[in-house]
Amino acid sequence: MNVKNAVSRRRFVRGLAAAFGCAGLHQGTALWAQADRTTVTAAHAEPAPHNYAALAKLCFNENPYGPPESVLTAMTGAFKYANRYGYPDGGIVQAIAALHGVKPENVLLGAGSTEILDIADSAFLQDGRKVIGVEPTFSTVYEFATGLKASAIRLPLLADYCQDIPAMIKAAKENHMEVGFIYLCNPNNPTGVVVTKQEIKQLLDGIPEDLPVLIDEAYHHFVEDPNYATSVPYVLEGRPVIVARTFSKIVGLAGMRLGYAVAPRDLIMRMRPHSSGMSVNAVVKWGGAAALRDTAAQQQVKRDTLRLRKKTTAELESLGFSVIPSETNFFMVNIRRQVGSVIEEFRKRGVLVGRPFPPMLEHLSVSVGTADEMNRFMAAFKEIIPDGKPTPSKAG
Repeated sequence: MNVKNAVSRRRFVRGLAAAFGCAGLHQGTALWAQADRTTVTAAHAEPAPHNYAALAKLCFNENPYGPPESVLTAMTGAFKYANRYGYPDGGIVQAIAALHGVKPENVLLGAGSTEILDIADSAFLQDGRKVIGVEPTFSTVYEFATGLKASAIRLPLLADYCQDIPAMIKAAKENHMEVGFIYLCNPNNPTGVVVTKQEIKQLLDGIPEDLPVLIDEAYHHFVEDPNYATSVPYVLEGRPVIVARTFSKIVGLAGMRLGYAVAPRDLIMRMRPHSSGMSVNAVVKWGGAAALRDTAAQQQVKRDTLRLRKKTTAELESLGFSVIPSETNFFMVNIRRQVGSVIEEFRKRGVLVGRPFPPMLEHLSVSVGTADEMNRFMAAFKEIIPDGKPTPSKAG
């Protein structure tokens, strides 16, 4: 890290301490971890005896480099609005609208895209309506649905780990009057596999035309596959499509919480009453607006992430382990044994890896960290599964 960037980061941390107090900041971090909808294993919840800063944290698909200097500077400057309810917000909604070629009325902010999923559930799953999706995927939508006393139609992935679009269409037609919306994570978490633009069109053309489709594009920025495309153009066409995006991944603002939905005005109007309108703070709004302008920083993160993902997965494959082709900042490797038995072994070596994702219980989920972190992961992997010859699982 250069001196200028280090000074900027120190100035930002001092601003945080002034605004919230050091004790409050520590407590806020703990509360964020508890509130995170991703299931946290006991190994992740208690990382001691390792120092937190020294851990290779490869479990939550985060940006390991942190926000760029341009974003830190913008957030630091926004602390002067901390005492106001009505404050300049950096033009964040207008910036998002301009990025996607929509109107501000087509944009709804949330505290991360997770809140957008929560709002969608509240808006469209009333009266016990169901959500259609696959399993495994980012299951927050299903968890929120359970809280609403709604339910989910969960479809298995295909043999190649793709989402089963014909099965979704069939389920939507057969349960039309009982379904609130269809959910797609694209690329999917935890597999990293995309739903192609051809498949998205197939889905939208095949389901009842009034049925909303929520497409979570949290990992959009990492995709290289030419058969993938954002679904925002369907919003411009007026199709019932809601695209969710986040600033938690490539931008590096996971701890600050900023996300948004882009959708036709009528769907935004149905969602807005379920949003508090005050869950997103002034600091992150300015940071988000600055992040949208700093495309060079995003491209650098993408280059570094994809290079390290490809390097690590190639090494795993050279050891005889199959890796699901990923278009994200994480991957899944088949270790041919139950992952639950190795997660604790990684933790003992200061490496936090992903939780189990039923029913793919022999696939280890790993986020892409820095070069040093990936080297530590590979060193730990070779110790835990020596010589690339894991004990074959007796489970089906």
